[in-house]
Amino acid sequence: MRGNRILQTAEDLLFPPRCPVCDEPVRPRDGLICSSCGKKLIPVGEQVCFRCGKPLLTGEEFCGDCRGKRFWYKRGRALYTYESAAASIYRFKYGGRREYARFFGREMAKDAEGFLRRVKPDGLVPVPLAAGRMRKRGYNQAALLAEEIGRYAGVPVYSRLVKRVEDTRPQKELNPEERQNNLKKAFIIAQNDVKLSTVIIVDDIYTTGSTVNAVAKALRQGGAAEVYYMALAIGEGC
Repeated sequence: MRGNRILQTAEDLLFPPRCPVCDEPVRPRDGLICSSCGKKLIPVGEQVCFRCGKPLLTGEEFCGDCRGKRFWYKRGRALYTYESAAASIYRFKYGGRREYARFFGREMAKDAEGFLRRVKPDGLVPVPLAAGRMRKRGYNQAALLAEEIGRYAGVPVYSRLVKRVEDTRPQKELNPEERQNNLKKAFIIAQNDVKLSTVIIVDDIYTTGSTVNAVAKALRQGGAAEVYYMALAIGEGC
């Protein structure tokens, strides 16, 4: 561990980490985000959907996406509102800014300390990428977040437990019904020798929940008793 810290320090001196908000070298240099940029990322408030954790404008218990629907996961939470973090997440996913994971994962873990104590997960499972997208991108942003959360919280990460077997269309291009159909049979359990009772799925963005729900279904059918999720950002509820 000490060797890893020394290596990271040396790397930071040679290649200063970029701020996840302004994308400039972090100031001051010993941080992971510029001191003037932290307030631009807006945390999700206290009034949220009981199921998915979307911020709500009314006193309803569930948002419109969750009312009257079946979910394979029990409950979830996200750190930031999507609108405040969208530009950062785009660079994180498509701009090669994998270094953002150090800040984002740490903040997700700190924000979810109470949640993690209550849930007591056996492991974290990042939403997997299709093989083609993984080759093109070079990394899975959900896996990077899970590794940072696991490192901070002391929870094992199982990046290969679930496999994406179909290169489905991007969810952002589809309506809610198409999203559900798009993900049918998209995920399978790839390691049958790993048995986890309580699992937390990790992803970067939660929108309608179709992707997380499809992964949760695979985990439940694979033997998990309880499945939860954590996301970096989430859209508003209705």
